[in-house]
Amino acid sequence: MPKSRIRKKADYTPPPTKQANIKLQSSSWVAPVMLALFLLGLVWIVVFYVTGGSLPVESLGNWNIVVGFGFIAAGFAVSTQWK
Repeated sequence: MPKSRIRKKADYTPPPTKQANIKLQSSSWVAPVMLALFLLGLVWIVVFYVTGGSLPVESLGNWNIVVGFGFIAAGFAVSTQWK
């Protein structure tokens, strides 16, 4: 029986790497706005508890806590833009 030919396999060469042009700088307003929203939300909640509910907005009642956490959530939303 005849012997089959042996095929020579080419050596593996990885594909060339692409040079990505990624800008890793965030705008200058992102960090200050993020921190300001975090602090505003924290201060809003602390003032509400310290004053017994009479400040910052008395007519909102316990919804002042939701407003404070809303500011904090907005800070987290802004933080997604930070690089």
